[in-house]
Amino acid sequence: MPRFEPFRGVVYNAEGGFVDDVIAPPYDVISPDDRAALVARSDCNAVRLELPTADGAASPYDAAAALWQQWLDERILVPDDEPAFFIYRMGFRDEAGRPRQTTGILGALALEPPGEGIMPHERTTPKDKADRLELLRATRCNLSPIWGLSTTAGLADLLDTPGPPDVRATDADGVHHRMWRITQPGVVAAIREAVAAGSIVVADGHHRYEVALAYQAEAGAGTGGHDFIFAYVVPLAGDEVTVRPIHRLLSNGADASALRAVLERHFDLFEAEPVDATIAARMDDAGALALVLPEECWFLRPKPETVAAAGQDLDSSRLDVALADLPNVEVRFQHGWDLVEAAVKGGTATAGVLLRPATMDQIAAIGRGGERMPPKTTFFYPKLRTGMVFRSLDLS
Repeated sequence: MPRFEPFRGVVYNAEGGFVDDVIAPPYDVISPDDRAALVARSDCNAVRLELPTADGAASPYDAAAALWQQWLDERILVPDDEPAFFIYRMGFRDEAGRPRQTTGILGALALEPPGEGIMPHERTTPKDKADRLELLRATRCNLSPIWGLSTTAGLADLLDTPGPPDVRATDADGVHHRMWRITQPGVVAAIREAVAAGSIVVADGHHRYEVALAYQAEAGAGTGGHDFIFAYVVPLAGDEVTVRPIHRLLSNGADASALRAVLERHFDLFEAEPVDATIAARMDDAGALALVLPEECWFLRPKPETVAAAGQDLDSSRLDVALADLPNVEVRFQHGWDLVEAAVKGGTATAGVLLRPATMDQIAAIGRGGERMPPKTTFFYPKLRTGMVFRSLDLS
């Protein structure tokens, strides 16, 4: 069963714990323009560690390691005196404007090969893993946590927060991030035991988990902080977790008419109204994906043979069946229907395909069954912010 331990966090030395100007989204949702805006907010923004750039002759990864040490030396970052778990709560409004929140626990999760205790649900791509491994080697830090879903009943009962938060911020999307240290021995023991009582489905951070396993293999298991990974553990409950789809942008392999012809082999096409904020609901009603072209939109309803060939009850799996007939097409991943529409109309993609989100039941079932979804099937929202707390592999 999963081993989950408190750790000595490293936090910004911020008055009152307000870290609005120094937090950053996870590396894989930051565009070049986003990075520039974050650096402009503060020279100490965590994006300089999370997505580093070269500094003279130093590689981006060595530059990040030097910056980490500089910020420790200058007490911009300060290690905690004792190990703790951290309750982390995100308050936000959903797409319908309703108030929602997600609450979980940050800790150090012992690494183990995927199996009964820790179960990934999504396949990964090599490029992202290579980049993250170089950064981990250089910094020996877990800069941002993976996200795990705990199957333990009653874990939510341990997530009461003791007074005002120790660290707080509001991000550019208006999401409130709040964090509390938990050091009381009885509560720490109860959290440790609760997480160990059930399996963990890896929800977000598959690349980081595989990178941590690779780094552990290099360093030798059982010898230090690299035997654990920074993890955010949330009860597996639909009201605590919001899953959005990650859509596909298609380029190069075919023009729009040829692409549509290939998709017609695998889907029944029905002309749809233009893409707007109602598209997700319309896709649900139609039981279909949506093809976005510069001047038109079509619903894609999977044919029975496509459903059978996909194997999994997922839009991403069904689309992969069709894309196998387009071996030269370039596929990029993009969240947000509006960003897909903008890319197609702006000419940076030939077409976009909008997908419906996977459900929590699907994620849990696929993880428990030892299968993997196609890469970039799920987009968990909101995103944890890098910079609320860091985990150094060199602190016990």
